[in-house]
Amino acid sequence: MKKAELLAPAGSFEKLKIAFLYGADAVYAGGKEFSLRASAENFTLDEFEKAIEYTHSLGKKLYVTVNIYAKNSDLKAADEYFKRLKEMGADAVLISDPGLLNCALRHGLEVHLSTQANTQNVEAVKFWARQGVKRVVLGRELTLSEIAEISKASEIETEVFVHGAMCVSYSGRCLLSNFFTNRDANRGECAQVCRWDFTLSHERHSDKNLTVTEDGRGTYFMNSKDLILLRHLPELIESKVASFKIEGRMKSEYYLATVVNAYRRAMDEYYSAGKILNLEKYISDIGNVVNHGYTEAFALGDNTETINYEQSKQQPKSEFTAIAVSDGGKDGVTVEMRNRFKTGQTLYLLSPSENHGRSFKIDKIVNSKGEEIDDAKIVQERVTLFPPFDCKAGDIFRS
Repeated sequence: MKKAELLAPAGSFEKLKIAFLYGADAVYAGGKEFSLRASAENFTLDEFEKAIEYTHSLGKKLYVTVNIYAKNSDLKAADEYFKRLKEMGADAVLISDPGLLNCALRHGLEVHLSTQANTQNVEAVKFWARQGVKRVVLGRELTLSEIAEISKASEIETEVFVHGAMCVSYSGRCLLSNFFTNRDANRGECAQVCRWDFTLSHERHSDKNLTVTEDGRGTYFMNSKDLILLRHLPELIESKVASFKIEGRMKSEYYLATVVNAYRRAMDEYYSAGKILNLEKYISDIGNVVNHGYTEAFALGDNTETINYEQSKQQPKSEFTAIAVSDGGKDGVTVEMRNRFKTGQTLYLLSPSENHGRSFKIDKIVNSKGEEIDDAKIVQERVTLFPPFDCKAGDIFRS
């Protein structure tokens, strides 16, 4: 059986390295132009060249998102952009606009169709295959059985989102951001108006808000929960889906490492043992990071559980405390601080190694001057910790 690809977001070069360290087979990343995450750090062309070289040195792949809906004024620059990406060796480009599709194909680039194109049936996949597309990212609104039917009948690869934030509308078809803020969601500037809190008022009593809320801040009418299909990886693997995609180019290194680590371990267990041996542990791990509440609803054909009416963001159960910047262990490991920690506090290890999940109580902290301190409270300060087990650069400590 050909193994499915685990595809992770890379909002920056550092996040790209974290994604690969924790088990991604490929990453998708956006440039400074033509991408739908304008607020992400994104890559310049020079940075892409470095990132592609690094990715290929690991035997992995990098896909470039070029998924805006282009205007005539974009085409000349896009044509040059595709030329450069081809020269650099980008493994594919993610596109939703048919005009940009033609431009990319002229330069010999492999094209994957973005979820922005809302592909939800077999005939649509066949249509895009005839246009030269090699992979289609299916719409999030499909059920597991629909995904299986399409994937098994398709001559080209299919890709599905398995984890992350969801648009309350069909992707690419919401104009709330344009209306409220004059920021175009189809050009990478979505203001996520669906996450705002709203109140209801009567036109004759506009000074009095009517209470239709779950809390005192307002009602989250359109606040979609986050997708989680970890439990359904076996069905998706058997459906012949080629790539499992994680959303989150703007999420933190901690979020990325946690989610990629869980899906990587779950996939490996299924391929080796025929089932996910530690499913509940991985679901618990994912629950530690910030989210909007989780749902499997569309996959199961039930869209009544997709909205979080109570709050626009769930607070994480744990905190990204520090990241190891060197290998080490009981004799000391250098870490870069992210959130405050003190002696006496217990930290847990997030790691792609067998030491994942181990914990220790902080007995000693040594700063960069060699001084012993009780409280690490300067963000990005480098200090030394002394865990009773080995750590590698890139391992993460959480509270």
